[in-house]
Amino acid sequence: MGSIRGVLLDSGGVLIRPIGGRWNPRRDFEPTVLEVAPHLTEADFARAIDAGERFFETAPPDATRDDYHRALLDEIDVPVTESLLATLGRPLEPNTIVEPFPEVLDVLHELRRRGLRLGCVTDNGPGIERLHEGLGIREFFEVYAISAVLGCTKPDPRMFHHASEALGLRPEECLFVDDVPALVVAAGELGYYGVALEREGPTEVANTSIADLNQVLELI
Repeated sequence: MGSIRGVLLDSGGVLIRPIGGRWNPRRDFEPTVLEVAPHLTEADFARAIDAGERFFETAPPDATRDDYHRALLDEIDVPVTESLLATLGRPLEPNTIVEPFPEVLDVLHELRRRGLRLGCVTDNGPGIERLHEGLGIREFFEVYAISAVLGCTKPDPRMFHHASEALGLRPEECLFVDDVPALVVAAGELGYYGVALEREGPTEVANTSIADLNQVLELI
């Protein structure tokens, strides 16, 4: 990979992880909903979370966070109000909901020291930049390709091309890192170098797999 001049990184699962181990819904979902529906049980919330997973499988790229919460609340017959949606979607301090993986800051510093250009390619909302800023990693990224902003999700080629073109680089000059091996394969088909970050152990989907972000430094 001697020709690599830029690194494109996914966010969740690569750079950051949820405190408490769950991305969606946020860990404040249950206590917030219990304030208006104290009769709900753990089984009810399990049903709601399953409904949320189904929502993600079928939702269009422009679906909002409010749409997601409506799907959960409808599943457990909780009246949807603007006040409740606002509370569920309110910004929280970054260090209360997510945190960087332990090695991330050191790796980002080293990549920048080596002169690599960095971009973030993420299926996320526009608030991800604010979140990264609160975690101290926003400064490393010259460009963000965000699904909610571009109106598409990975593996749509626009996600990858937006980042590499904004960096002024060709696909073959970029290494793409994601925790979903199938997306790494898709990036490879577009001409990018790709590596799957599989913290729980490698699968047979991607040709190249690493266990933590430190190993990116060994590849470049």
